[in-house]
Amino acid sequence: MSGIRQHADNRTGGPERPFPVSEDELERALRDTLSRQVATPRPLGADPAGAAMRRARRAGRRRALTGLALAGVATVLVTAGMAQITGPAGTGGTPTVVLGDPPGFSPSPFPAESTPATRSGSVRAELDLLVDGWLEASGGERRALTGVDGVERAQRVHDQGGWLVTSAATAAGRTLWWVPPTDRNTPQVMLAAADAVAISADGRQVAWRDGPELIAAGVVAGQLIAPVRVTAPAGVVPVGFTGDDVLLRQPDQGGMSVWRRAAGGLPGSANPDVHAVYGARPDGRLIGLVTAGAARQPCLALLDPARGLAPVRTGCGAKPAVDGLGGVSPDGRWLLVNGAGHAAQLVDLTDLGGTPAAHPAGPALSGAVAWSRAGVALHVDAAGELVRVEPKRVLAGEQPTPSAVSGVTTGTRPVVVADVPTAPDGA
Repeated sequence: MSGIRQHADNRTGGPERPFPVSEDELERALRDTLSRQVATPRPLGADPAGAAMRRARRAGRRRALTGLALAGVATVLVTAGMAQITGPAGTGGTPTVVLGDPPGFSPSPFPAESTPATRSGSVRAELDLLVDGWLEASGGERRALTGVDGVERAQRVHDQGGWLVTSAATAAGRTLWWVPPTDRNTPQVMLAAADAVAISADGRQVAWRDGPELIAAGVVAGQLIAPVRVTAPAGVVPVGFTGDDVLLRQPDQGGMSVWRRAAGGLPGSANPDVHAVYGARPDGRLIGLVTAGAARQPCLALLDPARGLAPVRTGCGAKPAVDGLGGVSPDGRWLLVNGAGHAAQLVDLTDLGGTPAAHPAGPALSGAVAWSRAGVALHVDAAGELVRVEPKRVLAGEQPTPSAVSGVTTGTRPVVVADVPTAPDGA
């Protein structure tokens, strides 16, 4: 009996052949089984095995197509949901609930909207605005300024190099941020706890007071380069630039001076008659506020920075306020400034040596003035509303009216961002 092969079964031993069977082997086995069940030896007109296999294949194809269709529907639903989520805010659509972010998704720290921010009133978005922690660019982009608050002034950097943003004075000093030109990076703190900060009109240079020192440096991609330091008397602070030189204001109405930092020297002697500088003309000379005459009345003057801010021409007909607020148009033709009557006035600088014409120009300025490259001035009034001053309309007798800015919350004010000045051709 030992020479007789015993057949194993599932209870007493392992199978005679492995369980994995190929499709061809299965088909051959099925054909062989069916052929043995046929009584007649002649060939059959129909192929039962083939028919069974074809029915199996058709059922498999139907199941596969059904699965693909369901997958396609699911993909469309997910895509539609993501489109709803990433669409512009405030469109009034049905809220979409998301149970998870798609793979590889990382939210940007500066959410951008594809539509311009809506503002009430007639003021157009000719310049960028900072509104309650958001940067609303003139092109319609809206970006959150993470970590930036208490902003007092903002300046665009040349060649689309981003923005420089300065905080108001606090007990801890002032902060200067650089906002990158794209939304891939968050704002960076360039300076903290500075006593005073001044930025050039093109955003290439920054000057600040830190303890007993005055410091000035260049700005490249949010970095301060080639700093120059000098010890200065107490109370002297930077307030602006004239070319590569820094404008300094002396304490206690002591006038203004120029620090030629490129020469490495000390700040020059102060001109006690100069109390503010509103801006520069295309030729580099400055428009400033001076006291003149026996009555020491406030007047406007064309100043020469190369000669210690000495007045070249003086005009005393406009009667500017002594707060020093104002701004010069890119072509050097117009000055928007507060008048003595607590309202803004537009001064024609063509005849500065005589009696310059001053035209009423709406509500008084409460902060900085920013001129667009098209020659339109924007500023914020005491009520926190935006005022647009267009010279040709003012000359026609129209009075600029303030417009509320949407998104401004209680206790905050919008800030107009100064653009890089570009003088018109022929100026």
